[in-house]
Amino acid sequence: MTRDFATYPSLNGKTVIITGGAGGIGAETVRAFAAQGAKVGFLDINADAGHALLAELDGEHAFSQCDLRDIEALREALYQLSEELGAAHVLVNNAAHDDRHDWREVTPDYWDERMATNIRHMFFAIQSVAPAMIERGSGSIINLGSNSWWEAGAGFPAYATAKSAVHGLTRTMARELGDHRIRVNTVVPGWIMTERQKDLWVTPEALAKQVDRQCLPDPIDPVYVARMVVFLASDDAAMCSAGNFMVEGGSI
Repeated sequence: MTRDFATYPSLNGKTVIITGGAGGIGAETVRAFAAQGAKVGFLDINADAGHALLAELDGEHAFSQCDLRDIEALREALYQLSEELGAAHVLVNNAAHDDRHDWREVTPDYWDERMATNIRHMFFAIQSVAPAMIERGSGSIINLGSNSWWEAGAGFPAYATAKSAVHGLTRTMARELGDHRIRVNTVVPGWIMTERQKDLWVTPEALAKQVDRQCLPDPIDPVYVARMVVFLASDDAAMCSAGNFMVEGGSI
């Protein structure tokens, strides 16, 4: 299927930072911003995938290998990317990991690790990039949430808790930063057909059940999440802040 997607002139030449950018939704988001002429800096724990994606791109871009659970390493990676590409105009807090777990077996250490993986780094990435956005008087921050908790999904209570917290983080930081014309929004994916999802959990039966729950009858490609992120980063979304933008096919 041929896809004719929009081009946003306001993104040309802008610096965009994306966490978890080497695979899945993150990689599609990196590609989408690169196609807009943005300078993309992305972080990921998977160095091989990150360097492979960087080699695929045309233009001025950068990759930094980083375990986002290590906040000092995150701060250093963000600093290095800003030195190479310029201070961020856009931050996409994408990194997350939806490991399945039985609530009966969750330990305090596992709970804390899930929070570090799925929510803590988002706040500290914002804390790192926001001062330069404040100085500039503009910026867009997009946090990736999930509809898993909206739908009362089972099998990952720590993940669902962290993802529900993304919405609180978005709304409070939208208020904190709004006077500086910095917009903060949440993109809410449904069940997105990344390679990881296909490898681990997508069966014909599960996919048929999911599509039946959606208003739209097609599986959701990661590119459509990326397109929503790109829109929210652009000046076309200049009056959008503190919002939830669903990309879940009308799932109920």
